[in-house]
Amino acid sequence: MNIILLGPPGAGKGTQASRLVAERGMVQLSTGDMLRAAVKAGTPIGLKAKAVMEAGELVSDEIVSGLIGEQLDALAPETGVIFDGYPRTAAQAESLDGLLASRNRTLDRVIELEVNEDALVERITGRFTCAKCGEGYHDTFKRPKVDGVCDVCGSTEFKRRPDDNEETVRTRMAEYRAKTAPILPIYEARGLVARVDGMAPIADVETSIEAILGPK
Repeated sequence: MNIILLGPPGAGKGTQASRLVAERGMVQLSTGDMLRAAVKAGTPIGLKAKAVMEAGELVSDEIVSGLIGEQLDALAPETGVIFDGYPRTAAQAESLDGLLASRNRTLDRVIELEVNEDALVERITGRFTCAKCGEGYHDTFKRPKVDGVCDVCGSTEFKRRPDDNEETVRTRMAEYRAKTAPILPIYEARGLVARVDGMAPIADVETSIEAILGPK
């Protein structure tokens, strides 16, 4: 099964993708991760991407499609794929059709995790972690049992990501809407889009996604 997983930063995409990888043996193809890995490995496409990025330009659809193709060729035909961060444009959606068809694969589902923007702002801006062990906490939903002391390692040092602020979160939301707007109608016309309440408890989101994907 091959799916596209959509959702703004903080919607829980990473959590759900990790679960699908662990429980269904799927492979998550994240364009950002693939680009960094290809550049680091010095592959032909990686070198091409590095030159483009160092020139301060956007990596072309051709390069991104090449990366996707490389990754698909390295997988067993029966291995399901989660596309994360791709496609983002109508042209990329068309490229993905070609990449899949030439490898006897089909796109089975496009799942969007829907969120309430104000609630998402609260969810993200309240996050903090233990500076020592990395345990995650939240101002509202998950405070340490003893204020100022990590439940796991007992450290009293905590940190917050500098980009976990309201302005950045709302900017990310606007970017997400702008990027997904062109591709959703394409997949809606094919009857592939399913939406899940990304603000629901994690277990409920898992159950909804499993119902959409069907038996393992």
